[in-house]
Amino acid sequence: MRRICSPMIAASILLIVLARALPAPAQDNVFTPHHVAKLRFVTAAVISPDGSQVAYVLGVPRQLPKEKDGPAWAELHVVDANGTSTPFITGQVSIGDIAWTPDGKHISFVAKRDGDAHRSLYLIPVRGGESRKVISHGSDIVGYSWRPDGKQVAFLATEPMPKEHKALQDQGFNQEIYEEDVPFVRVWTANVDDGKSQMMKLTGSASELHWSPAGDKIAVALAPTPHVDDALMFRKVHIIDLKSGKTTSLNNPGKMGQIAWSPDGKLLALISGADKHDPMQGRLWVHAGEGWLDAVPNFLGHVESLAWTDANTILYTASGGAQTVVGSVDVERGPEGKLVATQHRIPVGPRGAILGSISGSRDGGTFAYIGHTAKHPLEVFLQDSDKGEPRRLTDSNPWLRTMRFAKQEVIKHRARDGLELEGILVRPLDEKPGQRYPLILLVHGGPESHISNGWVTLYHSPGQVGAARGFAVFYPNYRGSTGRGVSFSMLGQREAAGKEFDDLVDAVDHLVKDGLVDTKKVGITGGSYGGYATAWGSTYYSERFAAGVMFVGISDSISKCGTTDIPEEMFLVHHRKRLWDDWDYFLKSSPIYHTDKHKTPLLILHGKADPRVHPSQSLEFHRHLKIRNQAPVRLVLYPGEGHGNRRAASRLDYHIRMMQWMEHYLKGPGGAPPPYEIEYGLSGGTKTSGLGRGWRELPARFQTLGATESAAASAHWLGGRCPCCIGW
Repeated sequence: MRRICSPMIAASILLIVLARALPAPAQDNVFTPHHVAKLRFVTAAVISPDGSQVAYVLGVPRQLPKEKDGPAWAELHVVDANGTSTPFITGQVSIGDIAWTPDGKHISFVAKRDGDAHRSLYLIPVRGGESRKVISHGSDIVGYSWRPDGKQVAFLATEPMPKEHKALQDQGFNQEIYEEDVPFVRVWTANVDDGKSQMMKLTGSASELHWSPAGDKIAVALAPTPHVDDALMFRKVHIIDLKSGKTTSLNNPGKMGQIAWSPDGKLLALISGADKHDPMQGRLWVHAGEGWLDAVPNFLGHVESLAWTDANTILYTASGGAQTVVGSVDVERGPEGKLVATQHRIPVGPRGAILGSISGSRDGGTFAYIGHTAKHPLEVFLQDSDKGEPRRLTDSNPWLRTMRFAKQEVIKHRARDGLELEGILVRPLDEKPGQRYPLILLVHGGPESHISNGWVTLYHSPGQVGAARGFAVFYPNYRGSTGRGVSFSMLGQREAAGKEFDDLVDAVDHLVKDGLVDTKKVGITGGSYGGYATAWGSTYYSERFAAGVMFVGISDSISKCGTTDIPEEMFLVHHRKRLWDDWDYFLKSSPIYHTDKHKTPLLILHGKADPRVHPSQSLEFHRHLKIRNQAPVRLVLYPGEGHGNRRAASRLDYHIRMMQWMEHYLKGPGGAPPPYEIEYGLSGGTKTSGLGRGWRELPARFQTLGATESAAASAHWLGGRCPCCIGW
């Protein structure tokens, strides 16, 4: 007999189906995805020359649906030493590259304002008044440095597009010549009084520049081409002598980080890799004209930021495991006239704070940092030489004081081969002794990065949201992570998906043995290399994971070699071999090679404009898993997003889907995937999504179905699965 479903029953079924897709009800003092979506972060902080104030950029997420979707706004604020913060330029603005003018009377910044066709250089007086444009160009200004007297500025920009080229583009001739027609970034100098600029004739594409204190030289970072791979692997510091016009390459040993002149201009400090195979810029080097000196040899950490306190002393922040180390080193001429580092000391860092991005006053007595803790995201910190520890100045999210936080701690354990490892554990909120909990294992990207014991709750990272929903959340710093020196960070080279991913299940086993985790309710998630780990955990190690959320992740090491924009980095600091040197290695380190083991419900998410890990990695993985049909799988693509989501809507969608997937398979009914429609809980009447443009492009036969039938048909047509990501 044919069963007939009445409209009332059909509507009831649809409501039940949709209800399962809704996020958990919001609570005022318990973290939800909507709390994460409104977090404000300090993204840059620069201290004034006299040390009395700090200019900072505050990232302010867009309010949906009140504002048009897009990346966070970037506002300009100034805070004094007492913590009194004054807004300077706020609202729907995008301020970048802030600096103080040499006389300390103005703050300079780059922005596109008031009808600007490109990002221009502006000044705003500190004592009050409107901002004014001082330098405009035929293309975006992407960086700059003031001459010490403030009369000139050196800036970075591409050569303006010729008018005839622009005319052709307007006629539709907008073809791309892959990797050949990318414009080089050039160095320009301009007079502040009249704005007239002149381009320097340098070989290579520039990405950073610093005018020397004496005004006679400029330090410039140049790469052979403007491609990201060259910028990562082959950038070199060059010194331009402005009087003679001579350019000298200092040939730094590895990847480049921060550059800083000593106050007297005689020394140049640089954060760089140890050599071309070092995966992360983390050594502190000093140059005085006759080669590089490693100022912190054998330091088992990674230097992240620096500032000169005087002509011979450098203050730096570094990651030491999951904590911050604040250290200083004196650099001077030894008995034989060679440069030596002496009196290297590592004082105790600020308790509980993860600090970086140092900015020092002119006299080297006061320093500003950006820092975060387990209780708040990035804020401005200030350190007075006579007051000891850095102290927090800003409070960008005062509502966090009313929130309930789960306990967060550093956990140490050993891998199966005896290597000591550590990670960050966020315990379940209201944890009950003796009870086992589902676990979300969040694997960071890189792998040349690490998770510090600070703020860990982000759009791609469950953190306190997971804890509030009864999960334990663990962030493993597996072998190959930074923070423990060069040797540790190179342990995963030549062995992709080997011991580095074995470390992940060893971490789970430790938490199971400790009595916290239910071994049958473990989920894995991560982005980029963490997405690779998620794909591996969902195939090779599928028996260990009950759910997976993979974000911009690698599934096919063979095709990855031919589609990524960083092939040289993949060769020099990851595989250390070419594809044609060892086809078997690349094949067997690919999750698609192990799809026969796939039993883990997997949600895959990817930006459609990702140049780093091409979306084809997710497309082919989804297709293979879908054909095998051994476990649920779903693919979500984000139009316009690259290697990580930037827009407010994409971020909120990601976080809700990630938590929905984990709850469905680790705490809920499991089985078929949850509905792909999402209830966003936004004010203003916006209810569900997941249909969007794709729904309008469905075959007509799907569009004419009734509500209940269309939900079932769409679920069958699209399948199911979703991902997540962390710091790359």
